[in-house]
Amino acid sequence: MTDKTLPEKIADQIRRDILRGRFAPGSPLKERETALEMDVSRTPMREAIRILSKEGLVILRPARSPVIADPSLQDIADAIDVLRALELLSGELACRRASDGDLARIAAMQEKMAAEYDTLDTVDLFEIDMGFHTAIVEAAHNPALLGTYRAYLERLWRARYLSASQRRSRDRVLRQHGDIVEGLVARDPDKVAAAMRAHLEALEDNIRAKYEQDASEDAS
Repeated sequence: MTDKTLPEKIADQIRRDILRGRFAPGSPLKERETALEMDVSRTPMREAIRILSKEGLVILRPARSPVIADPSLQDIADAIDVLRALELLSGELACRRASDGDLARIAAMQEKMAAEYDTLDTVDLFEIDMGFHTAIVEAAHNPALLGTYRAYLERLWRARYLSASQRRSRDRVLRQHGDIVEGLVARDPDKVAAAMRAHLEALEDNIRAKYEQDASEDAS
């Protein structure tokens, strides 16, 4: 596996800081100050910000500091509609095209998540979760699908983290992941689709509840 470049490493750290709330939605990401804090030059910092802007986590502005993206609930819901269609297609294709090695890798991710759910840092757990979903799309062996999926997953990165960080649905998440794995191993597209639909419906419900809670707190 190729080592990550410095801009990619910087982007990884800023992404995690965004997820943890160190950089709040709508706040400026000051290139110079952030570069000094991370002890890097402004050139790789600039490239890292471009990476994050492509993911939709940062919004670039002419002659001004970029800002942390703050999508509306409707923006998130629209993106989830697309992501749902992509994940359902990936599950169907993976049932036909996944190798035994692909399925073993997906199952191992689920087992790791189940074993470490209660002890892992929230961001680390979230990254395993996203790796699980991405591995299913990779198992579909359709490069066009994978590229489109990654673009939409990146747009929903923070929203999905907000849902996952609540940790109130541990048993449901692990059960649904287990159902997805069982369906894939059995190469049963109907079982996979049912589990994926339930999983994504719960995701949307969690995100909607979080947005409504934040709006209520702001109003009060």
